[in-house]
Amino acid sequence: MNLAKNIVGCLLGLPFIWIGIQHFVNPKAFNEIVPRYLAAPSFWTYSSGALEILLGLGIMIPVTRTISARLLVVLVLLMSLANLNMYLNDVPFNGNLLSTTGHVIRLIVQVILIAILLWLGAIF
Repeated sequence: MNLAKNIVGCLLGLPFIWIGIQHFVNPKAFNEIVPRYLAAPSFWTYSSGALEILLGLGIMIPVTRTISARLLVVLVLLMSLANLNMYLNDVPFNGNLLSTTGHVIRLIVQVILIAILLWLGAIF
């Protein structure tokens, strides 16, 4: 079981780190999907990017994996506000609009991602 969690933690940590870095490389794309009621889009973009990098690293390290995975569940759920905003208000991401099918696929991927993070976080 530990070997499986080590492999999955590393494989899942890398995309979190990469996406977190993208928050700093191309903040405009992420700022645009922050719901207006949250205000201060740059704050949310940079803070979520930093958390994705730190927690992505955290799920790769066995000693910090459980807490990092649990915190990533919370982060992914909170960032779902941006995905919901994109869907409800037809907001493009980086100039691209998702179709309804695209939004459904994105939702399915997020549910699977949360399930994997719950497993890594020893919640089930």
